[in-house]
Amino acid sequence: MRSSTDRRSPIRLGILGLGAMGTEMLASAATLADVAVVSGYDVSPVAADRVRAKHPDVSLAADARAVVESPDVDAVYIATPPMFHAEQAIAAMRAGKAVFCEKPLAVTVTDGRRMAAAAAGAGVAEAVNFALSDRHAVLELERALAAGEVGEIRGVEVRLSFPRWPRDFQADARWLAGRDQGGFVREVLSHFVYLTDRLFGPLDPVEVGVDLPPAGPSANTVAASEVAARGFLRAGGVPVHVSAFAGVAGPERYEWILWGTRRSYLLRDWDQLLGSDGGGWKPVRLTRPRGSEATRLALFADAVRGGTTRNLADFATALRVQEVIEAFHHIDPGHSEGS
Repeated sequence: MRSSTDRRSPIRLGILGLGAMGTEMLASAATLADVAVVSGYDVSPVAADRVRAKHPDVSLAADARAVVESPDVDAVYIATPPMFHAEQAIAAMRAGKAVFCEKPLAVTVTDGRRMAAAAAGAGVAEAVNFALSDRHAVLELERALAAGEVGEIRGVEVRLSFPRWPRDFQADARWLAGRDQGGFVREVLSHFVYLTDRLFGPLDPVEVGVDLPPAGPSANTVAASEVAARGFLRAGGVPVHVSAFAGVAGPERYEWILWGTRRSYLLRDWDQLLGSDGGGWKPVRLTRPRGSEATRLALFADAVRGGTTRNLADFATALRVQEVIEAFHHIDPGHSEGS
C-alpha cells in the first residue's frame, strides 16, 4: 500500500454515513493523534445535526461526492448501507483516496468483484472493518494453532441467536431489517466467516440456506430478512457448521467453537475466549490489547502512510467472505442479483 501522505501530519479522514458506526468511528478518531476527521456526509439531516452539535470542527458536505473529491481528504471511511459501497469506494479510489469500508463489502457479488478489482489497481490503502480482525482472542487462537496446541482439528461451529433483529442499537438503520441489504447473515455471520477464512483458508459452501418469515395476511408487507440460517461448509479439510436464529425467546448469543483433539476453544460474545482440555470451559488469559474501532482505525492510518499489517482485512478477503455469505441466500457467485 502506498501513499504520499506526510508522515508528520494526521491522516485527514472523511466519513460517509453518520449513523451508529459512522459516529462510533468519529468518536474513535478523536482519541487518536494521527487521525483527524475533517469532513462527513449523511443523507439524514437529523444525523448530520447530531454530528454538527458534538463535532463542530467537522465540515458537513452536501453530498458524498464532495467528501470523496475533496483535496482536504486523504482517506474515506464508508459506513453507508451496503448498496452504496461499490459506487462510493470506487469513486474514492479513483480520486486517489485510501478507503476503509464497513462490511459487507457490497450486496451483489458483481459489485464486490468490481470493488476488489478497483482496489487491486488503485495503489492506495484499502481495508474492510471486520470486528474480529485485531481482537486479542483471535491473536491467541492464531498462536495456539501455530503452536500445535489444538491437536487434530475436528471442526468449527458458529452459533448465533437474536431475540430481536435488528438489534436495539441499530434501530435507526431500517435497511438492516430488509431482505435486499440486511439480515444477520450479512451483518453478523460475515464476521465469523472472516475469522474461519483467516484461520483455515477460503470456505466452500457445501449446503447452506436461510429461512424467511412466513407469508400471509398478518405478515409484514416489507420483504423481511431471514429468521434462521443453517449451513455446512468446508475450509480446506475443516468442516464448518452454522446454526443461527432471529426473533427467538432466548438470550443474544455469539459463539464460535474450534473443536480439537487436544484442546478446544470457545470464542463467546466477540472477546471472551474459553478453552477445554476435555472438561468444562475455562477462561483463557489474554494479555494483548482487546482491539477496537480505534485500534483498527490506527492500523488503517498506518497503512495509509505506507505501512502494512495482517490484522486488517483487504478487499480481496472481504470478497471471499461476501461470496460465501451470498451463497446462504442461494445466490450463484457468477450472478449479480443481491436478493
